[in-house]
Amino acid sequence: MPELSVYQALWATEQRTPGVPETPVGERFDAVKAAGYEGMAIDLGALTLEQAKETVPHFARTGLGGLLTAFPKSIEDLRPALHLAKDIGAPFVVVVGQVMPVSVDGMIPVIRDWLRLAAEEGVPLQFETHRNCITNDMFATLQLLDAIPEMRLAADLSHYVVGREMTFPLYAEYHGQIRRLLARSDSFQGRIASRCQVQLPVQFPQTRPWLDLFLGWWAEGFRLWKQRAGADDRLIFLCELGPRDYAITGADGLELSDRAEDALILRDHARRLFAEA
Repeated sequence: MPELSVYQALWATEQRTPGVPETPVGERFDAVKAAGYEGMAIDLGALTLEQAKETVPHFARTGLGGLLTAFPKSIEDLRPALHLAKDIGAPFVVVVGQVMPVSVDGMIPVIRDWLRLAAEEGVPLQFETHRNCITNDMFATLQLLDAIPEMRLAADLSHYVVGREMTFPLYAEYHGQIRRLLARSDSFQGRIASRCQVQLPVQFPQTRPWLDLFLGWWAEGFRLWKQRAGADDRLIFLCELGPRDYAITGADGLELSDRAEDALILRDHARRLFAEA
């Protein structure tokens, strides 16, 4: 039967607490393993390529599965990330493309060139629904999906809730558009947003309506994925609750919630929803 693997992001294990040194990377790998995650994701927006290469031994040492998010600034800039993905055993590379033509017609050849390059290297791509990249705008992304049938997504819907300033309750049209995105999404990222904040504390009571909205989307996305999945396929759900400035902080610069605990709550929700799908 198709299975779910829940990953943690190395970037999300950063504390960035004023005056407190960061925990060494190896210890963070150990903590993620001990917490029961199946894998760790490396983000080339938070690490240089050389820094990311230093994590390779930790995957072999801990047995955690690998995943890589790349931020290529040109077509060829993606190739080193594809090589690193092979080194950490990533089943695909998530692309947050930094080549950003203004028109959809200009975007189409860029996406096709990245897909061609990935095919040369034998590494599948998923384009993340992310701000400040080629998929910045949800409407443009929907047009890209229509134009490029082989384009697959990594769904981080928090970016589009903020990017479109979706009011609650959502317009019916938005639900239909989100469903089109979910139907092309082959992985999911765990973060809860509102119309003006990309990362809400999961346990705050005022978050609950938004949490329920995202849980409904993930449940639908899991069902759609299971309908097309093969018996041996594995879906990755990535907990990616980032440090400040993603995390909300108070006047003292400290975060208002425990991201590690929030991530575990999202992980448990994802496992429950996947089992029910």
